Amino acid sequence: MITNNLNDIKSQLPENVTLVAVSKTKPIIDIQEAYDAGQRIFGENKIQEMVMKYDALPKDIEWHMIGHLQRNKVKYMAHFVDLIHGVDSFKTLQEINKQAKKHNRIINCLLQAHIAEEQTKFGLSFEKIREILSSEVLSELKNIKIVGLMGMATFTDNEKQLKKEFLSLNSLFSELQKTNEELIILSMGMSGDYQLAIACGSNMVRIGSSIFGSRNYIA
Repeated sequence: MITNNLNDIKSQLPENVTLVAVSKTKPIIDIQEAYDAGQRIFGENKIQEMVMKYDALPKDIEWHMIGHLQRNKVKYMAHFVDLIHGVDSFKTLQEINKQAKKHNRIINCLLQAHIAEEQTKFGLSFEKIREILSSEVLSELKNIKIVGLMGMATFTDNEKQLKKEFLSLNSLFSELQKTNEELIILSMGMSGDYQLAIACGSNMVRIGSSIFGSRNYIA
């Protein structure tokens, strides 16, 4: 099932769109099946779980941290994480830089923008993102690289609302690219809305249940 789902989704994705297979709560055997089918990029939202899977699975996997990030846990993944999606404060960037330096690495990061109407979603205001990217202090953080933006839309079936949110982030992304050539990733869209997100400019989608089936919630 996983292999078929994965192949179906990949066959529909434009060439410029990167698929992050969201493997949170899923067992090693499921991730291995997706790996054997050719998938190499996996997303987790809990650092402890990602570390366990990193230790158990092939080392050419590219691990993305997609959940809300607690600064005190960055140290546990700094030696291997490839991309951190949900950076929503300058202090978090400083902590990632500090931990990356210890391992002589440069860690790629996405700034998370708040685009949803729901107040529960994390993220930076557009103005704060502009402020961070234009900050002189940012250039002192040699062990991180901000490579794009990430956004989570409102949990709704209202396509008009979703489209408005996705397009607003795409507009900011296009604006910032003019003065920040390192910005190349726009991460928007999950299982329920990734096709709309792609139509609105996303070039990285985070898909879990459409590949692996419903989540296994761990108590």
